[in-house]
Amino acid sequence: MFKKILIANRGEIALRVICACKELGIPAVAVYSEADRFSLHVRFADEAICIGPPHSSDSYLNVASIISAAEITGADAIHPGYGFLAESAHFADVCETSGLTFIGPSPEVIRLMGDKDRARKAMAEHGLPVLPGSGVLQSAAEAAEVAKRIGYPVIIKAVAGGGGRGMRIIKSEDGLASALQTAQNEAAASFGSPDVYLEKYVASPRHIEFQVMGDKHGKVVHLGERECTIQRRHQKVIEESPSTQIDSETRQRVGGQVIRALEKIGYTNAGTVEFLMDENRNLYFLEMNTRIQVEHPVTEMVTGLDLVKLQITIAAGEPISISGETVGLRGHAIECRICAENPETFAPSAGKITGFHTPGGTGVRVDTAAYSECVIPPFYDSLIAKLVVHGRDRAEAISRMARALEMFVVEGISTSIPVHEKVMADADFRAGNFDTGFLKRFSANGAEPS
Repeated sequence: MFKKILIANRGEIALRVICACKELGIPAVAVYSEADRFSLHVRFADEAICIGPPHSSDSYLNVASIISAAEITGADAIHPGYGFLAESAHFADVCETSGLTFIGPSPEVIRLMGDKDRARKAMAEHGLPVLPGSGVLQSAAEAAEVAKRIGYPVIIKAVAGGGGRGMRIIKSEDGLASALQTAQNEAAASFGSPDVYLEKYVASPRHIEFQVMGDKHGKVVHLGERECTIQRRHQKVIEESPSTQIDSETRQRVGGQVIRALEKIGYTNAGTVEFLMDENRNLYFLEMNTRIQVEHPVTEMVTGLDLVKLQITIAAGEPISISGETVGLRGHAIECRICAENPETFAPSAGKITGFHTPGGTGVRVDTAAYSECVIPPFYDSLIAKLVVHGRDRAEAISRMARALEMFVVEGISTSIPVHEKVMADADFRAGNFDTGFLKRFSANGAEPS
């Protein structure tokens, strides 16, 4: 087992990894920017080192500073959390050459799955269904030819993309050339690469993902699916497990396909295979996230497993102790991402929290690094807490979430709590009738919340 783990992240996920380290008896090292000097992950770590100014490019994305912090403190492993450097093959390479264990997949697999075009081809080759589309587009003429062959509407996506950047939906050939140029420019600005590809657009889809874990002995397991359909601008807002759209036969069949594909590419550690579901309940591979997910607690609630501890033990070389390819799912879990945002416009709401009370009671979990009088800085993601509930069934989970939201107090800044309350009270949500455009109904003009 590792003698010391450095956590290359901040906020609630850094605190979450610290909890896992403490339970495993491993000292944890926190790194922090000047803006996070008084953060809880700094307070509860065994050691803490400042790695730079507030902007993430000067701190949490500064590979040299992070590696230096690991060397100074004598850490022999680095947990990247999610975001920042979690899916950086370069960072994983640097860890490896520096004699540090990167708690995640190999650099080669991160590189493969981080290129959406290569990932689609690899998964199709290994048996997962993918939407018809193109490879990396070389010209507007090629895009027009592919779009004509598969039929409109189509969607252009950045090969290295995420979060909706470098993405454009095209309904006819008239707007294709300009949309292609815009998407390429946006992809280059956001990801350093203008490469984009095209695929058939699925109107009103659902977003389903399978949680996987792989050890260094060739074993891969899946831990069921999560429903991540409630989104705004391709960013997840509410997640739950299991999905109302996946029965046990589908879970077993698709989970088995996922396992076979990941065994063939040599996948290790935590990962999530994401699918789009069309109106006929067909699933199509979308992408893979080669890290722990923000929404991993819902899987923990229905499986009883600690995924972060599993990440650490797998990275240390221990085999997965789960017999078979999966575990049974118990009850139903829902997670609401509580963000420092205006509930009407979704604009960020940085500032000091003047009052803070988290709900408790049976089946309620809150993952947060916030506290009363803490400051939510404007430099990072707006997530301040993950409110997770578990119930015997979906109805109980929804009722439990509704009362927990009512008892969650955050004063001094605006939060997304009112949006979550509206969703929990919505008849269609309660009935399981929704798609990725669901949140438009809460916008005054019916447009996608910005």
